[in-house]
Amino acid sequence: MLAKLSAIFTDIKIQHTVFALPFAVMSAFIAAGGLPETEKLAWIVVCMVGARSAAMAFNRIIDARFDAKNPRTQGRALPSGRVDESSYWLFLIAFSLVFIFSAGMLNQLALYLSPLALIIIFFYSLTKRFTVYSHFWLGLAISIAPVGAWVAIREEISFVSLLLGTAVVFWLVGFDILYSCMDVEFDRENNLKSIPQKFGIENALRIAFVSHGLMILFLVVLLQFVDELGILYSVGVIIVAGLLIYEHSLVRPGDLSKINIAFFNMNGIISIGLMFFVIADYVWM
Repeated sequence: MLAKLSAIFTDIKIQHTVFALPFAVMSAFIAAGGLPETEKLAWIVVCMVGARSAAMAFNRIIDARFDAKNPRTQGRALPSGRVDESSYWLFLIAFSLVFIFSAGMLNQLALYLSPLALIIIFFYSLTKRFTVYSHFWLGLAISIAPVGAWVAIREEISFVSLLLGTAVVFWLVGFDILYSCMDVEFDRENNLKSIPQKFGIENALRIAFVSHGLMILFLVVLLQFVDELGILYSVGVIIVAGLLIYEHSLVRPGDLSKINIAFFNMNGIISIGLMFFVIADYVWM
């Protein structure tokens, strides 16, 4: 059992929770006007781990037949036979319950919204079957992190949380398009839809760049609605913009070899870095 659990955690890349978690933390700081209650912050982290783990398990189960055909994903736990489907379903159910329970420990609104959040993040895994704009659904799924953290602290959905959530949507859209470029031929052969598959890699890279530009725009607009964010946050946004430009410089239509560097390294640095600049503005203001 422990071997299977370890294989699943490796398969879903539990460490990649770091992509969305910093946006939840920064939203919690903004909502609280400073350091949130330690207990609430802890339950927010548990919510993030629970929701992402359940969502990734669902993705692996639903996409198992495609993963078995794709050379890039054949080594995953299900197609390689290291984990059986029933174990994955048990894992999914367990972490869904972890998410719902931890949402309930935050407040009533978080509990009521938790099933809807799960539906949204699960549904993303089906979208490549019928729309080229599945990237936007992934963005919507991940944007639940900052909106949900705001609900956790204030028990409401506010314009500010939606503004930060929108920035997250375009951030995800941009780098998911980049990541999808690696599977464009496989997607065409298996009738899976994506922006690179529909519009070609060169146009997809342009759309990804515009998406990241919109992310920066929404982060700048956030300054107008949160008085506590100032110089340090502004410096963070400028650095994020520079990192995104560098990320796009790594990828060319004829050379996708550095996409993993752009996807994993740059975006992890971006989310964690921006979180620290937000926190710094509250700590040193």
